[in-house]
Amino acid sequence: MLNQNYIAIEGPIGVGKSSLCEILAHKLGARPVLEGVAENPFIQDFYKDIRRYAFQTQLFFLLSRYRQQQELHQTDLFHQGIVSDYLFAKDRLFANLLLDDNELKLYEQIHSTLNAQVLKPNLVVYLQASTETLQKRIGLRGRKFETKITPEYLDELNKAYNFYFFHYQETPLMVVNTNEIDFVHRDADLDDLLEHMGKVTKGTLYYQPISIKK
Repeated sequence: MLNQNYIAIEGPIGVGKSSLCEILAHKLGARPVLEGVAENPFIQDFYKDIRRYAFQTQLFFLLSRYRQQQELHQTDLFHQGIVSDYLFAKDRLFANLLLDDNELKLYEQIHSTLNAQVLKPNLVVYLQASTETLQKRIGLRGRKFETKITPEYLDELNKAYNFYFFHYQETPLMVVNTNEIDFVHRDADLDDLLEHMGKVTKGTLYYQPISIKK
């Protein structure tokens, strides 16, 4: 059993963070908190024309995630833990990548005000994968609106995630290379991941797993 009562799973689109979030929540008897990407009314237009719809898309995500985070204040973390498939503070990563200077200035003002009122997780698990692996996983899950994602955008986003978490120091962090593991379909991979998660109490742990195929 893990000691962390609030775990945030992070990583670029297609890496498997929502799947891991639900699996961990079920295994630990915790409450899953999912960001609901498909519920964003701008998301389909965003992938058709990223520049045009970036600000609307990001602002919707910011405010919807903030509402979710406010609900967490009412959760008794000692009796039911939380596993989330996003880290609220990371939202700035997209803003820096996508918004122009004027949009970014306004976004930063809103984000800094809201972020001060958000609970910080006990552990952040950052799932890494190569851009090629992300493309394959996105293709396999077959979401129509994701077919508009270009390899160039995905690669740029992947690099931005790596840069962000390379400099991340706000909470204990575990960085997991997921290229060779499948924690959804292989229990041994999941058990090994859980074992290493239990070792993270401070700083950053880099975990390079080797899949245990059975």
